Amino acid sequence: MSLHVVIVDDEQLAREGIRTRLQRHSDIDLIAMCSNGRQAIEAIYRHSPDLVFLDVQMPGKSAFDVMEEVGWDTCPYVIFVTAYDRYAIRAFEVNALDYLLKPIDDERFDLALQRARDALANDRECELGRRLAKVLGDIGSADRFARKPERIVVRSAGRVVFVNICEIDWVEAAGDYVTLHVGKKSWLLRETVADMEKKLRDKGFARIHRSTIVNTERIAEMRVLDNGEYRLILRNGTELKLSRSHRHQVKGFLGDGS
Repeated sequence: MSLHVVIVDDEQLAREGIRTRLQRHSDIDLIAMCSNGRQAIEAIYRHSPDLVFLDVQMPGKSAFDVMEEVGWDTCPYVIFVTAYDRYAIRAFEVNALDYLLKPIDDERFDLALQRARDALANDRECELGRRLAKVLGDIGSADRFARKPERIVVRSAGRVVFVNICEIDWVEAAGDYVTLHVGKKSWLLRETVADMEKKLRDKGFARIHRSTIVNTERIAEMRVLDNGEYRLILRNGTELKLSRSHRHQVKGFLGDGS
């Protein structure tokens, strides 16, 4: 399925740079290129794109003005493009899909584009789920499918990364920082493990050690050690120690004999 895209930037060179990168992908249908916010609003209303590459600072209407006029809830997926990272937190607050810093790195661009593909694929699955829930009369399920994933903003090596909470495998304490382990990647975040525990407690995570929080959906197996302690095995093969003082956090996985 094609991805219908609009490019918005007041600099022609920047627009051409994004278009050149998009031309490398066979599933992209570029439907409009705009040089200001007013044109962007008209293009979004007219074409209903899947994705908009949106420059933050433009004469007249800014990227945030565009999103506000189109409507925060009805706006297509947006990848912000800017030379400054000071807008990252606000971009996160308005639920931007991603945030690219100029000059754009090709690998980072492809990663953002793949995130858009994944988000749209998830939307299609959610729509199917909503229809099924409606047929079954399960309104609660319909509401669950409609929720968008929650994210954490991470600043790393001059770029801003949006990490979906549901994609985090486990969290490891590192002094006044924590390391978010996401698949084969890891991101360092300036947060204490205690603060992260509060944020993740009602999102399917459990603290299993004074320095470790785990996504319980990632637990594949539990092993009993000779000393009576437990070792958690995640789906990716990672082994984590479950301390005695935190066994109650995952007692549902241990069974009645725990």
